[in-house]
Amino acid sequence: MSTHEATTLLFRNTMRITDGHLEDFRSAVVRAVAFAERHGPQLLVQTFVDEERMLAHSFQLYRDSDAVRTHWKLADPYIQEVMKHCQVEHFEVFGEPDADVAAGVRSALGDQCELTSGPRVAGFIRFATESGT
Repeated sequence: MSTHEATTLLFRNTMRITDGHLEDFRSAVVRAVAFAERHGPQLLVQTFVDEERMLAHSFQLYRDSDAVRTHWKLADPYIQEVMKHCQVEHFEVFGEPDADVAAGVRSALGDQCELTSGPRVAGFIRFATESGT
């Protein structure tokens, strides 16, 4: 496993969408993801909505803990807008964030939801490089 892969973090966020807020939630997420695509450090962002259960699942892949900190600094207004329409029910951290990021996640979530994490055992990343190879 390369050093790059050893520092990679994958976040999975499960959110309960507030009744009557589905369309506002969708709009806020679309704006947040568009901002992240243009300016954010994430390698991947994907959000899925289970309308029947009023749950959303967001996956974000980061190169390392520094990228998470950059995301927090840049995207806070967008995160706050999304959070007006949902509540985090479960947050999973895959990989090993540094102590600062681990504490930041715990602090942001408070006691409102379950937080789980797991260190990497094995894996690889297969994304095209900027040059297309």
